[in-house]
Amino acid sequence: MLRYLSFVFKSSLRNRRRSVLTVSSIAVSLCLLGVLMAMYTVLFLSNEATPAQALRLVVHHRVSITQPLPVAFEQQIRRIPGVRDVMIWQWFGGVYKDARDPNNFFARLVVEPDHFFNIRSELTMPEDQKQQFLKMRSACIVGKKLADKLHFKIGDRIVIQGDIFPVNPELTVVGIYSDPTNTEEESLYFNYLYLREALGGNSQQDLIGALSVEADNAKDVPRIADAIDNTFANSQYPTKTESEKAFQLSFIAFLGNLKLFLAAICGAVTFTILLVSANTISMSVRERVREVGVLKTLGFTRGSILGIIIGEAVVISAIGGVLGGLMAFGLCSFVRNFPYTEMFFRNLFFTPGVAATAFATALLIGFVSSFVPAYGASRTSIIDSLRYAG
Repeated sequence: MLRYLSFVFKSSLRNRRRSVLTVSSIAVSLCLLGVLMAMYTVLFLSNEATPAQALRLVVHHRVSITQPLPVAFEQQIRRIPGVRDVMIWQWFGGVYKDARDPNNFFARLVVEPDHFFNIRSELTMPEDQKQQFLKMRSACIVGKKLADKLHFKIGDRIVIQGDIFPVNPELTVVGIYSDPTNTEEESLYFNYLYLREALGGNSQQDLIGALSVEADNAKDVPRIADAIDNTFANSQYPTKTESEKAFQLSFIAFLGNLKLFLAAICGAVTFTILLVSANTISMSVRERVREVGVLKTLGFTRGSILGIIIGEAVVISAIGGVLGGLMAFGLCSFVRNFPYTEMFFRNLFFTPGVAATAFATALLIGFVSSFVPAYGASRTSIIDSLRYAG
């Protein structure tokens, strides 16, 4: 078959307009398919928990993450065997400067500095900055990416306008931390006691959003999760305890069954490419029935003709697959760096594995879509082929 490679390539581009349109449609479809596969991979197949993350659990209200829990739950959880540490984890929200500017959108969270670096042990920051965060009630720390993006420096004052809470914290940047996983480097953390004092006698003072729990070892994690939920099962505030990654994915669950949604779209895109490619190859074969008769007259076997026609389809699909892969790579990069992109897609990469799968899909589509018309053409007799008028 290799000796016919030059002939296959030239024949595949014979009708340039149709070939360009087919390649373009395959490229766009493969681009979409590649991005969806990258999204599926980053959400459900990658990002295995680090040793520190494997020890952490998040406790929130069973009904919804928007429902609060009593702050008193923290001390009760501490008494459960196997729990190494517990920390209040509260989404503050609020508005920084102009909410219409996407650069001003970042996570603003309330934590307990005394426990923060015990539980978030992978985060690193100079010791003097840690001590300042512990001592100063109105202190805050920011991730390195966030500091670079908004040009935050040590000593800067940051004012957040409250929306969930009726307070406007005035914070001072005392530290810039680094996160080797890059998942939290665009967050701001400040002291829970500062928020509690600012709320005064407000009803929200004794309520929190969630608790971050650290276990002594990974083997105890399932048992601790069951123990926490059983402890509060009959209370007014039943809990749901889950791993950190599962908690992050619960935000996406608001969209429904995303796994099924992505799989369905991938299937629809693949089927669409198959129809487009099959239609193009069928048109090409119908136009060249007489040519097939000539090839057979010159001594080309059925197998050779079958391979040539299939090869033409595979060449077109391969070109579309390469272009689609390059487009998917650029689109993933755009999504990853877009200011409003959720933290789940900060690691959206068009990896070699995804690229290989997308390219293999393109080749498979080229083969499947061309096999039936190619087989029919190879079986046509010389007389029928030469007699064919089109």
